[in-house]
Amino acid sequence: MAKPSLFAPKSTNRIADADSVVVIGLGRFGGSLALELARAGTEVLGIDADEEIVQSFNGRLTHVVRANSTKEDALRQLSVHEFDRIVVGIGSDLEASILTTSILLGFDRPSLWAKAVSEPHAQILTQLGVKHVIRPEHDMGKRVAHLVRGTMLDYIEFDDDFAMVKTRPPRETWDRELGTTKIRANYGITVIAVKRRDGNWDYTTARTVLYSDDEIIVAGPTRKAEAFSALT
Repeated sequence: MAKPSLFAPKSTNRIADADSVVVIGLGRFGGSLALELARAGTEVLGIDADEEIVQSFNGRLTHVVRANSTKEDALRQLSVHEFDRIVVGIGSDLEASILTTSILLGFDRPSLWAKAVSEPHAQILTQLGVKHVIRPEHDMGKRVAHLVRGTMLDYIEFDDDFAMVKTRPPRETWDRELGTTKIRANYGITVIAVKRRDGNWDYTTARTVLYSDDEIIVAGPTRKAEAFSALT
C-alpha cells in the first residue's frame, strides 16, 4: 500500500519538519492540545480509535484519521515514525496508552509526551523511557491549590522547587526603584517583569519603579516566591 500524503498538496517531506506534531488520542486533553497547536499554525495529525471523535475534528486539524494506535503497521502507514514530536493523549485505556507508547519509543527518533492518569501510570511511562510525562488533572490541581490559598494572580512551578509567580508589589516597594528595595537580599526572589495598568509586560531593571497598581512576575524557590506574594 502506498504511503498516504497527509499534508497534500505540500510535499510529504513537510511531515518531518519541526512545525508538525502527531496527537494520538483526541479526548479532552488531546483534543484541546491538538486544537491549540492548530490555532498556533502547527500542522497536526490527529489519531483516535473512535470514529465519532474523528468526525468531530474533521476540518479542524491538518489531518485526522481513525486508527488503532496499538498496531505498529497502522502507525507506519500514517508516517507517524517520520514525525519528530508526538503526544500520546490516551488516558481512559491504560493498556492502549502503554502499548502505543512502547511502539513509539521503538521508532527511536521522536520527542515524546505521554499523558498519565495516575501515579502508577506515570511510573510505568517513566520506566518505559518517556521523558515528558504529563498529568494534567494532577498538575492543574496543584496549581489551583496554590492560587486558592494565597494572593497570587498566577503560578507556575518547576520540578526542581522553583516557581514563577504573578502577583502585585507589596506596599514597602511602592514608588521606589527596584534596585533600592533589596528584595532579592531580603526575600530570596527576583522580580523579572512588570506590567503597568493597561500596559504590556516588560523586563525589569534596577531603575524600574514599582507602583501599587502594577502586576509583577517574581521567580525563586517555591516557598520564598509564595511567601513574597503573601506580602501584598
